[in-house]
Amino acid sequence: MSDAPKIEQIEGQLNAAGLRLAIVASRFNGFLVEPLLQGALDALRRMGAPAESVTVVRCPGAFEIPAVARRCARSGRYDAIICLGVVIRGATPHFDYVAGEAAKGIAQVAMEADVPVVFGVLTTDTVEQAIERAGTKAGNKGADAAEAAVELVSLYRQLGQCHGQ
Repeated sequence: MSDAPKIEQIEGQLNAAGLRLAIVASRFNGFLVEPLLQGALDALRRMGAPAESVTVVRCPGAFEIPAVARRCARSGRYDAIICLGVVIRGATPHFDYVAGEAAKGIAQVAMEADVPVVFGVLTTDTVEQAIERAGTKAGNKGADAAEAAVELVSLYRQLGQCHGQ
């Protein structure tokens, strides 16, 4: 028998029952964002979130996601915010600015918010890569983001640092 101290482990659970969730989804590249959104909604349903507990907030593009996510987080209405969008590299530096600012902005909101704010923005070189990540070969990154959000709510609550505890 070992006398080694037992290490405490804290893990989040994938149970969305009773959670209020916001999904901030960009309209730009909507034909790719829509499958991400549907993947997130399906994952939330499978984790026990009723439809009425989820609010979808549409914004123009990925660049605007951080500001909308910040308003959702500050509203006190949601236990987590899931950010979904798609930015595809083109022939100009526009991709670098939009993708970089979306990532930086969402990360900043996540660090400042008392609730989880999850990055589900695809930043790909091609449309084909985005399609693969929106529900085909590489799974659905919208579903992955929804699972991460639910797990983080549980984890934050166990750590005593989540809104609504």
